[in-house]
Amino acid sequence: MVMLLRYWGPVCVYAVLIYSMSAQSHPEDNLPAFVFDLSDKVVHAIEYAVLGMLCYRALRGYSVVSWRQHAIPLAILLASVYGASDELHQSFIPFRDSSWLDWLADTIGATLGVLALHRVVQMKPASSIPEV
Repeated sequence: MVMLLRYWGPVCVYAVLIYSMSAQSHPEDNLPAFVFDLSDKVVHAIEYAVLGMLCYRALRGYSVVSWRQHAIPLAILLASVYGASDELHQSFIPFRDSSWLDWLADTIGATLGVLALHRVVQMKPASSIPEV
């Protein structure tokens, strides 16, 4: 149970954070000012890059072997499906709207986050590289 919470707990906590921000009619009231200097799509991509990384970490660290072997596509899929559900959820919130372009930014962000973390995980420490 401890291992389950260690790996999937951060995913769940972050998903609840995304949901709680999406449930607000005016989330800008609770965000730092610098966020408004960025494009809405960039914010979506960053938000879901983190979710994608957390999903990848959970799938690689605590899951069945077949899930570990397919952690990249599964993490992207999980984050993308959550992004679609978030857009659907926002369509019911006053003063918010739903956009397939936001979902696309979510999916692109998740993909970039997962691939970046995968790349970092695959890097070998300098001490393991033989000297020439």
